[in-house]
Amino acid sequence: MTLDALIKKRGPIRKIGVIGMGYVGIPAAALFADSPKFEHVYGFQRDSPSSGYKIAMLNRGESPLKGEEPGLEALLKKVVGVHKFECTADFSKIAGLDAVTLSIQTPFLDKDDLIPDFSALYEGIRNVGRNMRPGMLVVLESTITPGTTIGPARAMLEEESDLIAGVDFALAHAPERVMVGRLIRNIREHDRVVGGIDPASTARAAELYSPLLTVGKVIPMTATAAEVTKTAENTFRDLQIAAANELALYCEAMGVNFYDVRGGIDSLKGEGITRAMLWPGAGVGGHCLTKDTYHLERGVKQLGKDILDYPEKEPSLFVLARTINDFMPRHMLRLTSDGLARAGTPIRGAKIALLGWAFLANSDDTRNTPSGPFRDYLIAAGTTVTVHDPHVGHAPGLSLTPSHEEAIRGADAVVVFAGHRQYRSLDPRQVKALTRKEHPVIVDGRNIIDPDAWIGAGFIYKGIGRGDKNNHPIKD
Repeated sequence: MTLDALIKKRGPIRKIGVIGMGYVGIPAAALFADSPKFEHVYGFQRDSPSSGYKIAMLNRGESPLKGEEPGLEALLKKVVGVHKFECTADFSKIAGLDAVTLSIQTPFLDKDDLIPDFSALYEGIRNVGRNMRPGMLVVLESTITPGTTIGPARAMLEEESDLIAGVDFALAHAPERVMVGRLIRNIREHDRVVGGIDPASTARAAELYSPLLTVGKVIPMTATAAEVTKTAENTFRDLQIAAANELALYCEAMGVNFYDVRGGIDSLKGEGITRAMLWPGAGVGGHCLTKDTYHLERGVKQLGKDILDYPEKEPSLFVLARTINDFMPRHMLRLTSDGLARAGTPIRGAKIALLGWAFLANSDDTRNTPSGPFRDYLIAAGTTVTVHDPHVGHAPGLSLTPSHEEAIRGADAVVVFAGHRQYRSLDPRQVKALTRKEHPVIVDGRNIIDPDAWIGAGFIYKGIGRGDKNNHPIKD
């Protein structure tokens, strides 16, 4: 029997499993459960010491994701209330499902060696293989190295199940395309790239995702093309940010305002013309942009070995962009040190208030936060660092200060690393009173404060891309 015939015999997708209850899996599971096309959804979560708490929370209709996530908690309460969603650690329930998706993180053990840490993903794949039945659909949503779906993922599923992909079960890659803070909206409105290992797998995966889309549409392609699409779109965004960061550094050196320059560039519009730039900042964080370049690089080294035609001995433009973005926390150290020097305060022994531990404004997502290396640089320089974030309740190895007032009290420099709403409304005179310094330093890593207001209050101001302000006269 062909896979097409097997799927037709099985009938429509009615029961779904989502493995990985994180920023991608939770909203996806809730949206699947909310669709009238589907009967029941299981969210699979290991009952581990670090994340097992999510099971009880989700089964109460509570989101373990803190920060601003519009619509998510209400949707969870709804689907739990009508008994269409349940979170479980029992992977044997996979046997009764029609489709399973995997949304598991894929970081790198060593980016220099291009060695990813697929251990959690592979464990999830093997759990599916051990419990799957003929006619099922398996979809990898995790961002993965091109070639993973048709290579190791397929091999593991076949080994564990004694079934053959493309004959006994459907297999596809449909990468997530979401941003923290707008998860529900992104899943509904963004086009969904769907790549199967064969046409039958692609069609079955399109059937799974189509009911979730309100504005977006399904874009079918091969599994490997879908893997390249996902890694390349994040790599390109990282490249765009790196271009903005490099230009901001140039503007600082030349004494001009990056944001004036950006506005001038953006003004050139017309048919076939676009010059819009992204924003520079204190660093790039998150799970995706910090690693997807390396997945793309690894993919071409594996699939395109001895085929790629590229300038000899020249470094990858994409990896260079990563290097620039990884440099920005060190540049923030330079701005902080220069500001302290203008105040006559040695950096060794200085107290620094670091505002923002999440990598994204109004979010609790701390994955690969650029605040981390910045804090490490400060400690290595001999400073005392206090950290505040209104959305982050706990961070491993870090003691967070409960209020921004407490973090700022007695500080020689206040450094804004996240563009949280709460930091946009800080009053410079109140902040200065808390520091008890004649000329405290304010370093703006996200362009969220008015330099003139802080300079007028007696601060020494430093900001990314603000060459017009970074050497301002100090006002008494």
